[in-house]
Amino acid sequence: MSPLIPKLETLQKTFGDPYNLGRPPNSPKADGATPRQARLELYSAYSVVDDAKNKAKKLSAEATKEFEAASQKAQAKTGHIELYSGKYYAACTFGGLLACGLTHTAVTPLDLVKTRRQVDSKLYKGNFQAWGHIFRTEGFRGIFTGWSPTFVGYSAQGAFKYGWYEYFKKTYSDMAGPEAAYKYKTVLYLSASASAEFLADIALCPFESIKVRMQGTIPSQYTGTLHGLRAITAKEGVAGLYKGLYPLWGRQIPYTMMKFASFETIVEKIYDRLPGTKSDYSKAAQTGVSFAGGYLAGILCAVVSHPADVMVSKINAYRNPGEAFGAVTSRIYKDIGFAGLWNGLPVRIVMIGTLTGLQWMTYVSSDPHLEAA
Repeated sequence: MSPLIPKLETLQKTFGDPYNLGRPPNSPKADGATPRQARLELYSAYSVVDDAKNKAKKLSAEATKEFEAASQKAQAKTGHIELYSGKYYAACTFGGLLACGLTHTAVTPLDLVKTRRQVDSKLYKGNFQAWGHIFRTEGFRGIFTGWSPTFVGYSAQGAFKYGWYEYFKKTYSDMAGPEAAYKYKTVLYLSASASAEFLADIALCPFESIKVRMQGTIPSQYTGTLHGLRAITAKEGVAGLYKGLYPLWGRQIPYTMMKFASFETIVEKIYDRLPGTKSDYSKAAQTGVSFAGGYLAGILCAVVSHPADVMVSKINAYRNPGEAFGAVTSRIYKDIGFAGLWNGLPVRIVMIGTLTGLQWMTYVSSDPHLEAA
């Protein structure tokens, strides 16, 4: 009498052995899975997560590909830029113009509150309270008081700073020779950046003077950049536009020395700790490293240059016509003391860190040759 239930051998011959029934316990299936391994297709949550991960990876790869394609397309239009050629220095100058002009203008609300708190530390209790008060009394336009001299001045400063920095770095390297230039590269970065900033501040100073006076008085004494230029020169002459030059040098030269030297060192250390070399990473990843390095460098810049930044704001607001630089500096210091030199530092750290990160990201993303070696 034949059995009612087919034998296992018969079932295996007819339907195969998808569940490993005829193999020793815990032995792998034909597809490599073990008997107790979960079948993810039966669990929708796992399937959704895996699907999301795959889509995210695909989108990231596509975004990187588009970013690099756009960069290559832009380079193809301008043609190959030979390192340290006239075209190279022009590209550096234009990159610096964009990097500084646009970023400084974007953070005008931060700069406005920082400047007013430096001029009068009792004016506002905090940054958010300050923005709320300005918005209620002066409107949205009031929050961006000083944007026009900021844009013009820092565009000029950025063009001078980045263009001359590359020039002086090459010149000083040639003077030192390859071996000494590599051995003392940090000194070279510091020297090149100080020389570049010395020239850049001459271009910046008139517009910085207008900006500080616009932001430091309530209501603002000037309606815009041209009004400020005409008003100051009519009352004080051209010298009135440069009465804050010395403290501006005192603020900007240490700031820029720290900005370039620390950025180059920080980026180098980041790549030292990443697997592979810099060339192994996409342009998008390199840009991200530039932003991180720039932000960290910006924090150091803010701390180093802050006392001089307070003096720039105070001198432009309180220096009397014909008053000597030493006299006004001594008078302001007696009034505010050492602690007053650090007024507004937290908001400036946020502002300068963001600024420096965005500047380096903008600068180096425009062309691969523009990142300092």
